Amino acid sequence: MNPTRYSKQREAIKTYLLSTKTHPTAEAVYTSIQQEFPNISLGTVYRNLNFLVEHGEAFKLDVGDGIEHFDGNTAPHHHFYCRHCKRILDLEMDSIDHINLIAKAGFDGIIEGHTIYFHGLCPDCK
Repeated sequence: MNPTRYSKQREAIKTYLLSTKTHPTAEAVYTSIQQEFPNISLGTVYRNLNFLVEHGEAFKLDVGDGIEHFDGNTAPHHHFYCRHCKRILDLEMDSIDHINLIAKAGFDGIIEGHTIYFHGLCPDCK
């Protein structure tokens, strides 16, 4: 197996994801990273974002708006999607991991986790 080569561009993308709570799209990451790496392509940003997701260093979010968003916070947490302003917010809440046990009660397979998105109106839009 080939060891993964270090990439300054990938490191900058990861640093950007860790520095923001906006859950940016690949295009937003590209715009931000382009200041430091003017010759970077959008394709390179996509490849590196997908690499980070595949290696557990970022999450890809699909909140139903047809756009992929990314999150550098890999600690367990849930998200809220505002149907009006389209922002994605981290929710501060107690763990609901017991939902896996509830799901397992009526399912003969193996539950390994869950993804839950809450939606409605954010505090600014209500």
